[in-house]
Amino acid sequence: MASPALAAALAAAAAEGPNGSDAGEWGSGGGANASGTDWVPPPGQYSAGAVAGLAAVVGFLIVFTVVGNVLVVIAVLTSRALRAPQNLFLVSLASADILVATLVMPFSLANELMAYWYFGQVWCGVYLALDVLFCTSSIVHLCAISLDRYWSVTQAVEYNLKRTPRRVKATIVAVWLISAVISFPPLVSFYRRPDGAAYPQCGLNDETWYILSSCIGSFFAPCLIMGLVYARIYRVAKLRTRTLSEKRGPAGPDGASPTTENGLGKAAGENGHCAPPRTEVEPDESSAAERRRRRGALRRGGRRREGAEGDTGSADGPGPGLAAEQGARTASRSPGPGGRLSRASSRSVEFFLSRRRRARSSVCRRKVAQAREKRFTFVLAVVMGVFVLCWFPFFFSYSLYGICREACQLPEPLFKFFFWIGYCNSSLNPVIYTVFNQDFRRSFKHILFRRRRRGFRQ
Repeated sequence: MASPALAAALAAAAAEGPNGSDAGEWGSGGGANASGTDWVPPPGQYSAGAVAGLAAVVGFLIVFTVVGNVLVVIAVLTSRALRAPQNLFLVSLASADILVATLVMPFSLANELMAYWYFGQVWCGVYLALDVLFCTSSIVHLCAISLDRYWSVTQAVEYNLKRTPRRVKATIVAVWLISAVISFPPLVSFYRRPDGAAYPQCGLNDETWYILSSCIGSFFAPCLIMGLVYARIYRVAKLRTRTLSEKRGPAGPDGASPTTENGLGKAAGENGHCAPPRTEVEPDESSAAERRRRRGALRRGGRRREGAEGDTGSADGPGPGLAAEQGARTASRSPGPGGRLSRASSRSVEFFLSRRRRARSSVCRRKVAQAREKRFTFVLAVVMGVFVLCWFPFFFSYSLYGICREACQLPEPLFKFFFWIGYCNSSLNPVIYTVFNQDFRRSFKHILFRRRRRGFRQ
């Protein structure tokens, strides 16, 4: 968006006056006034330089918001690391931010710079409803995400089985329906022009009941729910950490490291990646042909019994805490009275070892998933905190005005600043994902630089 073009369009619109038949309907501000003289636009509240500067800043904000959130959508839909069902919430949230940038912010900017509403009565109602809808949907999305985080922490196994893409999509539809119900009143309660105003205006219902109900439904009630849910998540996480520290004991007599609650011990690092479990399989067990060769040697009289037994130990010796496993292997491989190795015993030990390895692998995967859930919960907590910081000043001052009117009214420039800070929140989520989440950062680099390299090759 080039700021000179936008400024020129605004100047042309101001010279033309309100469009269509709505101009006369909106009072003396449209077409010709009551005395029959030509319509004169209101005196500009900003200089030409200020108009160009504001248009440039907001234009950059719009472009940055659209590009950043489009990257989020592409990353979630194309990256294997981000294809978890719960990330569909982020796609829907990014879509709401894109709609704010394309359907709300340009008209808010024009209304601010021109000092009157140029776009007609019908679009005024639609614009106000969309404004409230997208803001409300953002916070209701965050509320649904906080509940998703809570259930994934407190009911990890059961909830993860239930959290399918279909269920997540149904929840997203419910979020948009709830937001639409909350934002519907502006369609029927917006006001056209305050008494005594010379120019058409577009604003929300100024009655106290609407101001307070919209602030509570669109902001304060969801914020309260999010705060309570995340406080509960923090308590559960703190309790689990305390329980885990109590379960950890000193190293055992065989030097075994303390184990975690899922028996993995130190296999999982802080980055959520599991160290591969030690595979206690001897070199002679790696080949079925080798096992058959040894059994044949044992049948011929056990002449190589001692050598076979010498091969049963691993190259590095038994790992900590695996003495019982090694004992079972040695006993199973010791030939019976007739110099024969029990085939049933060998198979049972092999089955036991394979089951142990599968259990360790399953525990490792679960540990990695839990670490990823923990990082995701932290990132979303940052997103929610930033959202509240951006929108709280506006909703607090707006509700304060609804209670005590002029006695509590803020200076108009400060109120408008709070209003635009709320809009800025739509551009911040991609930045938060980039800073705090390695999967998003890697995916953004892959999307941007891979396509750029393709362009250079062409």
